[in-house]
Amino acid sequence: MSPPGSKAPEQLAAWQRLGALARDVDRATDTRYDHGFSQRLGPLFLDFAKQRIDARVRDALVDLASESALPAAIADLFAGARVNHTEARPALHTELRKPAAEAKAEVGRERERFLRFAEDVRSGRCRGVTNERFRAVVHVGIGGSHLGPELARAALDAGGDRPEVRFLANVDGAAVERALAGLQPASTLVIVASKSFETLETRVNAETLRRWFAPLGNLAKAVRRHFVAVTCNTAAAQDFGVAPERLFHLWDWIGGRFSLWSAVGLPVAIAVGRQSFEAMLAGAHLVDAHFADAPLRTNVPITFALLQIWNTNFLGATSHAVLPYDHRLRLLPAYLQQLEMESNGKSVRVDGEPTATHTAPVVWGGEETGGQHAFHQLLHQGTRAFSADFLACARSGHDLPEHHDWLLANCLAQSKALAEGRADGQPHKQVRGGHPSTTILLDALTPESLGALLALYEHKVFAAGAIWRINSFDQWGVELGKALAETIRDQLHTADAPRQDASTRALLREIRRSR
Repeated sequence: MSPPGSKAPEQLAAWQRLGALARDVDRATDTRYDHGFSQRLGPLFLDFAKQRIDARVRDALVDLASESALPAAIADLFAGARVNHTEARPALHTELRKPAAEAKAEVGRERERFLRFAEDVRSGRCRGVTNERFRAVVHVGIGGSHLGPELARAALDAGGDRPEVRFLANVDGAAVERALAGLQPASTLVIVASKSFETLETRVNAETLRRWFAPLGNLAKAVRRHFVAVTCNTAAAQDFGVAPERLFHLWDWIGGRFSLWSAVGLPVAIAVGRQSFEAMLAGAHLVDAHFADAPLRTNVPITFALLQIWNTNFLGATSHAVLPYDHRLRLLPAYLQQLEMESNGKSVRVDGEPTATHTAPVVWGGEETGGQHAFHQLLHQGTRAFSADFLACARSGHDLPEHHDWLLANCLAQSKALAEGRADGQPHKQVRGGHPSTTILLDALTPESLGALLALYEHKVFAAGAIWRINSFDQWGVELGKALAETIRDQLHTADAPRQDASTRALLREIRRSR
C-alpha cells in the first residue's frame, strides 16, 4: 500500500485551521449550525444540521481529509493492500458484500454453502442424530463473532416457523444455563463461531455444550450432527469433532468485528432466510460503492468521520451517545462500542509513534425512550461535553401508528432540546444546549437499510482512523488481560500466588476463603 503520510494529523494546515475555528465557535453567541446540512445515502437520510459547524468548518474538514491522503487510503482498502499494518494483512470485508458475479470465487462458494445450509435447517431437511427437526439454534461466540449477528437477528427477525436462535457469549455459567433453558439436545443445533477456535470464552462454552449432548448416546456422532463451526482454524474444529461438511471457512483478512457478512452471519440467515440475508449484503454493498467513488465533499461516511473528529478533537467531546428510537435496534450501542472503540481506541500511530491527539471517544447509549428517564438529565444539564447519534425509522414495523408517532416525536424533540436548550429565569430550569448530534433516519428497518447502516459505521471508523493515522484493524490491547487471566485462573485453587501484586493476592485469598 502507499506509505502513511509523513505528517501527524496535528501538523497539517487544515488541522491547525480547525483549531482556530473551534475557538471562534466557543466564543460565538450563536450555535453556528449549518441548517441546510443533510445527505441521503440509499435508504438512509442523515441530518447533520444540529452539528456545530458552518461553511468555514465544512471546508476545513474537507481539506483535512484531502491533506490526510484519505482518498489514497480508501483506494488501498478496496484494492486489498495491507491496511492492517501490524499484522501485515488486508481488510477485505467489503469483498463479502459483492454480488456473486463480482466476488472472489472462494467467497461466492462459501456464501452459497452456508446460505444453502441455513435453508436446510429452516426447512427441516437438516436434522439431528435422532432425526428430529432443529427447533433451536445456539450460537456460541464472543465479540465480533457475536455482537453483529445478535444485533441483526434482533433487528430483522419477524418470527415465524423456523428455529429459535439464541446467543451465548459470556463465560458466566448463569449465561450458559439461560441459553439452554427449556431446550432439548435432540432438537438443538450449535454454531461455534471463532476465527482462531481458541478464544477462551468460546472454547469453554463450546466444551460445556458438547457435554450437554451426552444423553443422546454416541457423543462423537451427536457432535458431528449437532455442531457447526465457523473458523479459520479448521484443524482445531475437526479435532473438536465437527464434521468437515459443517465447517464454514473464514479468512485471515476478515476482522472479527467486520465478519457479520461472512458465515459468521449463519444464525442470521437461519433466522431471517436467504433472501433477507442477501438483501442485507446488498444494502452494505451500496454503501461500499459510494464510499469508494464519491467525492470527499459528498461522501457520507467521510462526512460522518470528519464530524466525529471535529467533535472529539476540537470541541472536547470525550464520549459519544448512540440513541436508537426503535426497539429492534436496541443492541446497536453495544455493537458500536466494539466497532468504534476496539478499532480506534489506539494511542500509537501506524509509524510507531505515540499519538498527540485523542482518538475514539467513549461510545455508550441505550434504547429510547427509556434513556430519557435515565441519563438524559445529564445530557441536558450536566457538565460533560459529548456528541450523539439519534436513530429512528420513518415507517414503523407494526400496526400501532399512535405509538410510532410518539416515538418519532420524542426523537426529534430530544435532538432539538440538546441543540437549542432553553433559557429560563430560574437557573435550575435552564438548559444550555449547544450539544452536537446527527439524526439518522431509516426509511424503514429492512435488511437493506440495516446493511447500509452498519456499512456506514464501518467506513466512518476506517476514515477516522486513517485521518488519526492509526490502524483500525488490530486490537493488541485486548491480549494482555487474556494472558493474565490464564495464570490467575490456576491460582484460584493454589495456596498462594507470591508473584502476584498485593491487591490480586488479597482478592485470591478472599475468593478461596469464601469458597
